[in-house]
Amino acid sequence: MVENAEPKGCNDKNFKADKFCSSGIVLVHKPVGISSNTAVNIVKRSVGAKKCGHLGTLDLEGEGLLLVTVGSATKLFDLFLQKEKTYVADFEFGFETDTLDLSGKVTKEKPCNLTLEEVESAAKTMIGKQLQMPPMFSAKKVNGKVAYKEALKGRTLELKPKEIEIFDLRVLQMLGKNIFKFEISCSSGTYVRCICRDLAEKLSTYGTMRNILRTKCGGFSLDDAFTIEQIKSGDFEVVPSEKLFDFEKVFLDENQTSKLLCGQKIAPNMDKKASKFCVYGTFSTTGEKPIFLGVGSLEDGLLKLELRLT
Repeated sequence: MVENAEPKGCNDKNFKADKFCSSGIVLVHKPVGISSNTAVNIVKRSVGAKKCGHLGTLDLEGEGLLLVTVGSATKLFDLFLQKEKTYVADFEFGFETDTLDLSGKVTKEKPCNLTLEEVESAAKTMIGKQLQMPPMFSAKKVNGKVAYKEALKGRTLELKPKEIEIFDLRVLQMLGKNIFKFEISCSSGTYVRCICRDLAEKLSTYGTMRNILRTKCGGFSLDDAFTIEQIKSGDFEVVPSEKLFDFEKVFLDENQTSKLLCGQKIAPNMDKKASKFCVYGTFSTTGEKPIFLGVGSLEDGLLKLELRLT
């Protein structure tokens, strides 16, 4: 937990005296059967934070790495929109369900007998930027209406395709007749179920995702994640927000810290060739230990706090 005292003369009403809530990310291994929001609430209770969120939903039937933000780290959502994600998923070809996974009802069938070579060849053609049509059973909204809620009522919404990018689509092994295990690296916002659907079309058949496991998100790995049981028992750690950035560091004295947190721009002694900085402040109550304030940037040669994470 990051603890600071309020700088003298600061009139910022959002700046809390004495201490701040912990700020950072908890790496969660979300199991099948619980929603991403349920996982967030479990972390929220364990940390005792007023505010938590997540950086990229995993479906109820999805498993794997879920990044849960704590405190002011909820501001990092936009940052992680650009992060690459990696999944391992099993696709089965020959039929399609209304949800594009095994939780739905079979709506289309076309018998096939695919070889490993055929699937590998088709998978290579999927790599790159492309427009992807979202699944009807998704959280996409049109005029305030949620797609999956309308689909459950037998109604459809006019969804629009979104540009996504598939960085790599690799067949790991053939598991059985028309069943293949893939490793997929893609841009945020990509529906892996739809990759299965679109790949099946290239193979002149239909496809359905059997299961999915998210293994990486940005620089974070599932290997370092904590289970729900560990989080409930308190056996986990919060990755500090400052660990998410590799910008040049700039350290401020107490007077500069006070001014910056009150919205003023300052002219510290630093390398002005860099565009962004990890900004650390000084508070008399914490001694000489610098406190991470957030991400700063230069404007007309002056430093401003662009993203505050205290």
